[in-house]
Amino acid sequence: MFLMTIIQATGGLAVTNSFLVVDDATKKAVIFDAPDHTVGPLLERARAQGWDVIGLWLTHGHFDHLADHLEVTTAFPAAKVLIHPLDEPKLRQPNTRFFQLPFVIPSRAPDALIEDGQELRLGNLKVKVIHTPGHAPGHVMFHFPEENALIGGDLIIMNAVGRTDLPDSEPEALNASIRKVMKLPPETRLFPGHGHPSTLREELETNPYVQAAMEEEK
Repeated sequence: MFLMTIIQATGGLAVTNSFLVVDDATKKAVIFDAPDHTVGPLLERARAQGWDVIGLWLTHGHFDHLADHLEVTTAFPAAKVLIHPLDEPKLRQPNTRFFQLPFVIPSRAPDALIEDGQELRLGNLKVKVIHTPGHAPGHVMFHFPEENALIGGDLIIMNAVGRTDLPDSEPEALNASIRKVMKLPPETRLFPGHGHPSTLREELETNPYVQAAMEEEK
């Protein structure tokens, strides 16, 4: 097991989490999701500690998870923006009529597209991409298997799950994604897109939406 640091910042219109994950050995770091008016303290911490932010890895393309992408890449120009291809259009055209925002999000193309099962590297840390559609078609989670950590986005959040009343969301797919993720070790630490961290075991024991999804498999 390698040593890693995870720092959480929460803010923006939707009270969304952003996580700065650091490989302590190499001082390489990645920011996961960039809510509006939220990533500044993480960037300042990275600069103060001498951490090299090599990427902004997005769990999905909803505005509250990518709004401050330009702030990240302005502070660390070498940081690569990654997203799943099914949510790439949201990054290219982030301002929609569905979410009426008091600010304009710059559009951009991703530096790379990611897919289910792909293995990424953050310094010495292995990171596996898990495609978990339902809340958004290109929703992914980032699993650190050797550290029992899961950057979870909006699949399982705050003893609930991500909303499925959005134009491209799908309840059945979300429940299938929950069952897929619940095959990971129960002690896996979940760092969600909203609310406080928990473990998969805690969610299975206390989250009625997770329990309902698991019952569908029986």
